Amino acid sequence: MRQIARHSGTPNRVRIIGGAWRSRVLDFPSLPGLRPTPDRVRETLFNWLGQRLDGQRCLDLFAGSGALGFEAASRGAAEVVMVEQNARVVQRLREQAARLEATQVRIVTADGLDFLAGQCGRFDLILLDPPYASGLLPPALARAATRLAAGGKIYAEFGDRPDLSAWRVLREGHAGASRYCLLEPA
Repeated sequence: MRQIARHSGTPNRVRIIGGAWRSRVLDFPSLPGLRPTPDRVRETLFNWLGQRLDGQRCLDLFAGSGALGFEAASRGAAEVVMVEQNARVVQRLREQAARLEATQVRIVTADGLDFLAGQCGRFDLILLDPPYASGLLPPALARAATRLAAGGKIYAEFGDRPDLSAWRVLREGHAGASRYCLLEPA
């Protein structure tokens, strides 16, 4: 993804790369730690998943720009729950969902770890892309393991590779400073 100038008040943009909303542009506020998953990485992830998510229930736990969650919805997910705690980001996600008429997307204002500790049900795909320096990925992985449906998978994106010994790494890749993998419980 090309670098976009990050000025206060100037939205950043990312496009949906596949599915019903292919080429639609999402904009998101410029905030520290908020970086969308690059096009190339999303393309790789959805190639790994077989392009379509028809009928699946997905969780985008640290939704941020919404790129992963809206991509999942665009590719046929029956329900996508996006969790984000920043009120400004949540407002933008709601605007994007309304513009896309994304009735299968539910946006929840909450702390990601608290959300997983609650009664949120089970998911076929859980998308974990917290800010790299936050330290949230290891506890999120541990809690997300309890929220996977049978046969479910977790996508994790990170800077430094966490301990994944409790997981079976199905696929792994990197792009620039980002590393990412598709996981299932070991």
